[in-house]
Amino acid sequence: MTTEQLRQKDKDLIWHPFAPLITPFEYIPLESAKGMYLHTTEGKKIIDTVSSWWVNIHGHADETLAKALYDQALTMEHAIFAGFTHKPAIKLSENLMKLLPDSFSKIFFSDNGSSAIEVALKMAFQYWYNRDEKQRTKVVAINGAYHGDTFGAMSVGERGGFTAPFFPFLFDVDFIDFPDADNQAEVLSTFETLVSDDKCSTFIFEPLVQGSGGMRMYSAELLDQLIAIAQKYGVICIADEVMTGFGRTGKPLATDYCIHKPDLICLSKGITGGTMALGITACNEKIEEAFQSDSYAKALLHGHSYTGNPLACAVANASFEIFMSDTCQNNIARIQAKHEAFAKTLEKQSQIEKVRVQGTIVAFDLKGFGETGYESTARQKIYPYFLERGILIRPLGNVIYLLPPYIITDEELDFVYKEILTFLEQL
Repeated sequence: MTTEQLRQKDKDLIWHPFAPLITPFEYIPLESAKGMYLHTTEGKKIIDTVSSWWVNIHGHADETLAKALYDQALTMEHAIFAGFTHKPAIKLSENLMKLLPDSFSKIFFSDNGSSAIEVALKMAFQYWYNRDEKQRTKVVAINGAYHGDTFGAMSVGERGGFTAPFFPFLFDVDFIDFPDADNQAEVLSTFETLVSDDKCSTFIFEPLVQGSGGMRMYSAELLDQLIAIAQKYGVICIADEVMTGFGRTGKPLATDYCIHKPDLICLSKGITGGTMALGITACNEKIEEAFQSDSYAKALLHGHSYTGNPLACAVANASFEIFMSDTCQNNIARIQAKHEAFAKTLEKQSQIEKVRVQGTIVAFDLKGFGETGYESTARQKIYPYFLERGILIRPLGNVIYLLPPYIITDEELDFVYKEILTFLEQL
C-alpha cells in the first residue's frame, strides 16, 4: 500500500487518542523504528525526543528486549493469573522490590497506568473499609494533576476540558493549589486542614513533576512535608510514578528524593522499556495487613484478563537489567548534565520563561500564547515546525519539553538543542 492509501485507510477506520475526529493534519504512517528514530513509509527519519509518550527508555527495537519477548512467547504467552503463577511474574516482583522502599511487601499486576491508579485507589478505600472506618472517604489531590482516563483516575485529576463531559459521574475530591515558591506556607496549611479531617482517607500525587499538566515541577522538600503531614493523620499516600518511575527524575523513583515514603506506588510506562503495556501497584506492609484475611469480604476483588502477562513480565525483567546497568545509569546522569547546561542557554532567551530541569526532563514555557493548555495555539507552530526538521516534539500547550530515551547521544541532543534555539529566534 502507498503512503496515501495507508492514510486513507487510517482515516476511514481508526479513532485516534486526544484529537478531534476531523483534524487539520494527516497522521504519518510509520514503517519501522530503531534506536532513537521513527522511520516513515516515505523514508523519513524522525528523532523521538518524547520517548513515544514517555514509555521508551532504551530506544526502539532493542534486541535484548525483543529476544526476551521472543523466548517467552515460545514458552508461555499467557495464562490465567487467578489460581496460577509463573517465574516471570515472580522474578519481576523480586526486581521491583529492589527499587521500592524497604516497607513495601506486595505487587499487584494490571495493564496500564490508569489501571494501576484505579487499583491503588481501590486499595486505599478498601483499607478503611476493612478496618471498619467507613467514614474515611475523602480524597486530597494537587490541582493540575493527570492520573489517567478511567473514572477513578479522572476524578483525582484536573477538572477541565478533558473531563468536562464526565463531571456528573466523578467523585468529589479536595484539591490543593499546585505548590510553588510563593505559596508553600499556604499550601501546607490548607493541606493540613484537609487531611486532619477524620473523614480524609487518601492523598494522591505525581511526585516532583506533573507530566501532562505541563511538566510543572515542585521541590522534594515540600513533597516530603506533605507526605509527613498526611501520615501524621493516618492518611494513605499514593505516589503516581507512572511517568516519573525508572529514572526520569534522575533517580529510579521520584520518591527516592523524599525521606517519608508513600504507602502505594503506581508504575507503568517505562517498566517494559516501551515494548508492552503493563501496570504495577505496589503497597507497603500497612496496606497489606488490612487485607490479610481468608474472607472474600476483605479480599481485593479486582483483576484483568491479562493480569501478570508472562510476555510483559519477561520483557520488563530484561528492561530492568538494562536499566540497572552502569551504562544506563551513566547515560541518565549524562543527559541531566546536558540538559542543565542547555537550560543556562535557554535562560538568556527573552521569548520563554520558567526554564526547568529534573533528571532527564528539560522544559520551558513560550511567552505570548496565554495560559498553558492542551488547545493552545502554540502547538500549531511547534509540532509541524520540528516534524519538518525530523524531530518529534509534542508540546503540552505552550510548553516545550524533551524527555528522550536514555540512549540518545550528545550529538543528537546538540542537534535538537540547536533546532530549538533556531525556532526561538524565529518567533
